[in-house]
Order: sequence, then structure tokens, then C-alpha cells
Amino acid sequence: MKYGELAWPEVAQHLHKVVVAPTGSLEQHGHHLPLLTDSLIGQAIADRAEAALGDEALFLPMLWLGSSHHHMAFPGTVSLTAGVYTQVLIDLVESLIAHGFRRIFLLNAHAGNIVPAQSALYEVNLRHRKNIDGLWLAFISWFDLAKEQVAAIDGVTQKQVLHACEWETSVIMASNGELVRESRHSTKSAFKSRFLSPDFSGPNRVYVAQTIDQSSAPGSYGRPDLATREKGEAMIDVAAKEVIDFIREFATWQVVKPELV
Repeated sequence: MKYGELAWPEVAQHLHKVVVAPTGSLEQHGHHLPLLTDSLIGQAIADRAEAALGDEALFLPMLWLGSSHHHMAFPGTVSLTAGVYTQVLIDLVESLIAHGFRRIFLLNAHAGNIVPAQSALYEVNLRHRKNIDGLWLAFISWFDLAKEQVAAIDGVTQKQVLHACEWETSVIMASNGELVRESRHSTKSAFKSRFLSPDFSGPNRVYVAQTIDQSSAPGSYGRPDLATREKGEAMIDVAAKEVIDFIREFATWQVVKPELV
């Protein structure tokens, strides 16, 4: 059910349901993908989940403006600083809570949103923990939620999402194929390290504050040359299924109240 298509008396009838807020970005995605890539991917997954769930859940419009300052070296990126983005999400969630919603789920499609979004939900939850019963606030990125399922798709070589990579390029080919340029070249990190995976293709033993231009000249990573529309369609399917399964379970969660021994 599309939240934005309801009139306010109709919204009041659905306060007991999960509200889903898809979050994306407007940032560079290499030479071959559009700036709106993350938002388009998140929208494709949200649309498929919304169509399957019907009136079981409410889906907000895509919040396309994200926290992407680490991409600002490349023309086209539009970004909110992490602190401002955190406050945007706090206000979004507080608006829903004020109306009576108690199950709020941020469905994310951009890695740069993760830290500020988690901070926002943590702050709001602590603010209300003593005066609202049954409040649950959740945040999940589709590429984490369905990581194992996507990696298991026949023919997929990457084990996790990178940037403008096999995964993201495949999904855009399936959802908005006319926006994919021909320059889908393999991209590797600019250097190797025993401690850091600059292109995020492996584990990191140390946190390093970095912008993407420090390790990728074209602004992309991975093997977009291996992307196909068929892989992308399968990725949307498995990601939407995991989103649907989570929403249905999320709707049943109960808050445990402290008891004196």
C-alpha cells in the first residue's frame, strides 16, 4: 500500500501496520550508471515487495537524498552531511510516531546512509523507550539483508555489493536498462593492503576514513562487465522476498518488559 496515495482519514485506519521508508542517494556511479542508481534499485525492490504485500504494510515514497559526501569529488553528486541526514531521519520517524505508528522500517539502498541512519534510530528509540509501549524501529540495507541469497544466484561472481558493480549494474539493467551506458569496464582498487580492502571487496582489519576517489579513478569497483539483466531480475526477486519475510515477522515483534526477581 502506497502511503502517499492515502487521505489522512485512511492513514488513521492503518496505524497498527509496518511503515516502510525506502532510502537511497543521488551520487556518481562510475562511467556507466546513472546518478540515481541507489534510489532506482531501492525503488525496484520496494515496489516488488509492496505489490506482494498489498495492504499488509505502508510504503513511503523513496527518500532519494542521502549522505554521500565521500562521492563529492565526482560531478553530479548531491548530498546531505551525515549530521543533517541523521536529523532528517529523526524528523521522519518522529512524524510517524506522533501519528501512532509503532513499527517503522528504513529499507536502505546506499552504504553511506548506514551510520547516520542507525544513529537516528538509536536516538529516537532511547527518547521514547519509557513512554511508548511496543515501539520497534528497524534499519536494513537490501545488500546486507539478501547478501547470501544474491551471492547464490547462478552466474553471480561477487560475494557482496561493491559500487556500480556486477550487482548494482545487473539490477539497473533489469529495472531501468535504458540508463546503462556501454562503458562497463572491470575496476580494481588502486592499491593492495594486508589491513584494508579499499574497494570493500574483502574484510577490513582497520577503519580508515576515505573518500571513493582515493581508491578508484572512475568512481566504481568490481565487475560491471559481468552484469546481465537476468541476474538483475533474480536479484530483485530474492531481495524483495527477504524484505517481505522481514516485514511480516517484524509486525509480530513484542517488547519485553523488565521484571523484578
